[in-house]
Amino acid sequence: MERLPYIDEHAIRVPADRVTTWHAVLRTICTNPADPATVPFGFVLDAAEEPDRLACKGRHWFSVYRLIFLLSDDAEGGTRVVAQTWAAFPGLRGKLYRALVIGSGGHRIVVRKMLRRIAAQAISEPTRKV
Repeated sequence: MERLPYIDEHAIRVPADRVTTWHAVLRTICTNPADPATVPFGFVLDAAEEPDRLACKGRHWFSVYRLIFLLSDDAEGGTRVVAQTWAAFPGLRGKLYRALVIGSGGHRIVVRKMLRRIAAQAISEPTRKV
């Protein structure tokens, strides 16, 4: 997939270790958390690098896009989860679609809600240490 323009990123601090948070990302994003390839409709798996990075990509008539979740340790023993969006919106229809999705603030609301769900999942269902 071609290099896409950067759109934005949103982050949240999760008070759980990175492995627990990785599994929370999969439970939140994937229809089958045991299979990272089961990303939502409109996306295909681009990369799953446990416990650091989950990348999804997609395209349709009005845009080409990538959503990347990056996980890193924070100084307080938790995990920082960053959701990055990269996308191109070609043509007039793409420009209108971008205004509808990005310009309206809808994208920001959806991504922040996903991050809050990931944090809630990590807290409510911690991964058991073996």
